[in-house]
Amino acid sequence: MTEDPNPDPGWYFNLRTHQVEHHDRARAADLLGPYPDEETARRALEIAAERTRRADAEDEKWDDD
Repeated sequence: MTEDPNPDPGWYFNLRTHQVEHHDRARAADLLGPYPDEETARRALEIAAERTRRADAEDEKWDDD
């Protein structure tokens, strides 16, 4: 296999292994990302939970209007 001349620069969090991945990645269904750097990718579950809380609050506000 030839090396990709335009590799994805993103960082990913693997939901199955709970590892951060960069160039060699698992299948897309197991990944969260891309994130701009390794540290942000390590916080993927925390970021996802915060986004969910925010979306739930917006939905609740929309339902009340």
